[in-house]
Amino acid sequence: MADVDLTPFERGQGGETHQRRAEGDDVLTTNQGMPIADNQNSLKVGPRGPVLLEDEILREKIHHFDHERIPERIVHARGSAAHGFFECYESLADITRADLFQKKGQRTEVFTRFSTVAGGAGSVDTPRDVRGFAVKFYTREGNWDLVGNNIPVFFIQDAIKFPDLIHAAKMEADRGYPQAATAHDTFWDFISLMPESTHMLMWIMSDRTLPRSFATMEGFGIHSFRFVNKEGKSSFVKFHWKPKAGLASTIWDETVKIAGADPDFQRRDLFERIGRGDYPEWELGIQLFDEEWANQQPYDVLDATKIIPEEDIPVRPIGRMVLDRYPDNFFAETEQVAFCPSHMVPGIDHSNDPLLQGRLFSYLDTQLKRLGSTNFHQLPINQAKGRPGGCPFHNFQRDGHMQMQVPKGRANYEPNSLGEAGEIAGPREDPETGFSSYPAAEAGDKLRVRPESFADHYSQARLFFRSLDPAEAAHLASAIVFELSKVSLPHIRTRILANLGNVDETLAQRVAEGLALPVPEASPTAAPIIDMKPSPALRIINGPRERASLEGSVIGVLIADGSDAVALAALRAEIEGAGGHALLIAPKVGAVPLSDGSAIAADAQLFGQPSVTVDACALVLSAEAGAKLAREAAAIQWVMDAFGHLKAIGHDAGAAPLLAKAGVEADEGVTGLAGFAAAAGRRYWAREAKIRTLA
Repeated sequence: MADVDLTPFERGQGGETHQRRAEGDDVLTTNQGMPIADNQNSLKVGPRGPVLLEDEILREKIHHFDHERIPERIVHARGSAAHGFFECYESLADITRADLFQKKGQRTEVFTRFSTVAGGAGSVDTPRDVRGFAVKFYTREGNWDLVGNNIPVFFIQDAIKFPDLIHAAKMEADRGYPQAATAHDTFWDFISLMPESTHMLMWIMSDRTLPRSFATMEGFGIHSFRFVNKEGKSSFVKFHWKPKAGLASTIWDETVKIAGADPDFQRRDLFERIGRGDYPEWELGIQLFDEEWANQQPYDVLDATKIIPEEDIPVRPIGRMVLDRYPDNFFAETEQVAFCPSHMVPGIDHSNDPLLQGRLFSYLDTQLKRLGSTNFHQLPINQAKGRPGGCPFHNFQRDGHMQMQVPKGRANYEPNSLGEAGEIAGPREDPETGFSSYPAAEAGDKLRVRPESFADHYSQARLFFRSLDPAEAAHLASAIVFELSKVSLPHIRTRILANLGNVDETLAQRVAEGLALPVPEASPTAAPIIDMKPSPALRIINGPRERASLEGSVIGVLIADGSDAVALAALRAEIEGAGGHALLIAPKVGAVPLSDGSAIAADAQLFGQPSVTVDACALVLSAEAGAKLAREAAAIQWVMDAFGHLKAIGHDAGAAPLLAKAGVEADEGVTGLAGFAAAAGRRYWAREAKIRTLA
């Protein structure tokens, strides 16, 4: 289809990707052959109203998309999960009637699943990708599923575009690759034509999509939800998961090598953390606001491509989640767990966010297809567990494929009068304690439009980029250069550069230079770009939550024949005293003779445990072993990678030949063994400029 100029109406109301059909082009239709007038927007009650169930175009498109794969999840197929509990810090009865938030210290069982988005179940753990962060709370009033990601915004504003997004991001249809990667034509073509994705683009090209572990990444509910208290008063709320261990990511070269060394790196890390008692923990925080505050902001709180900066509304901690038990069976629990944003409890409700509205339909439909039955709620991992009285659910829904219950009695409908003395038999509704939707007043014409308040696609993208630490900004620019270098169609690169010009001129210039391309004129915008105040809370590097301790870390300790027994014992005690775990690595596993005549078993072999798999490195080597390992490629690479990935390196005198051969230069992160634990909890970003060229 030939490109055409867009009218202001088309840019502001119909979406920037809308194009008039050229004569002779096919008309876009439904599967029933009905011509489609608008493929960009769901049918809503007014520009900011709820999405209508009668929207057959949305339902058909989402329905077909949800059923494209069986039985693997279409998205978020590669997942890992764990059991645990949520503990409430204080009563929130003044803002919500939700049972799990009523008492200080009240605990609720949870099951949490982390996942990548684009890859299949057999892909690796560590691609550059968004991570799903889904939590099932087994409350006493039923299950609540908080289904989010490790990024607080999303690519699109309206769920009707979700199938297009995933089709573009997945492997290309004609060749079946790349798997679990966005560095290809179709993804960048779609993104270049969807300016609303620009803010998300900043996040996915940042270090946020290279998390070091599940335990060191944030989680977000993404959408604006509602809290409703017993008096019926509503407040808008956004949910945040803040890792107690702090934020930590890998760098690209490290990530690539981890994928080759251990495709199950993050899954293994979760399993081993729980096994040794380093239970991953997060605080659940909220941003609470009302309609009046929302209406005063330069963005729309119902727009899933926007955040509320934490400097404007600080995140209030309301409880903690601890994951302390790995699933007994991966398939029965991690694979069969069914998360649906529509699974709510009294006191928590939805908003009119059009992306959320589409998800309410899509997830349930997906689970019905994937798990093969309307009775998927009867699987143990999906059953409501917190209800008193035994049976987790009470209703008149019967039969169906794979029915596992054996209901008794004649009554399978309501109302009925089959009980004693003509009373109703079976459960009945409870207007006082049951779930009731917040009675928001809605009015407006039935329209397929975006509200004008959704039209600004660049201000928050600019906010994110300009909030980053310089090292993070360089990583982001270099990531875009790398991905666009894999794009074969020149016009796509040019269009992306034009969009980046609206984010930040220096970013566009850096990416263009990295590709040896001229910087095009910035693309037209549908709304004025606002310079928002930078938000330091968005940083990982030198940010308020950057990981700075050894708690839960794995430190690789390289030993060999003749290693100093006293120094090794002292180092291990120091690491473990700081909350870390010392992993002994040697050229050969088994008994490693030490300097005092004793022997110790190594935990891993040097050739099979590269330094990318540990958080910091220490070398306890005799002079003879150090000289010998300086002639061993695996040992040289082990140390070279640790230095190149900006990790702390502790060493004794015997390691000097190996350090020299690996090109290690003295800096703040290269220390002796004494006091090494104090240096090992962070990365040394100042080192990067000396060893790596970045955009």
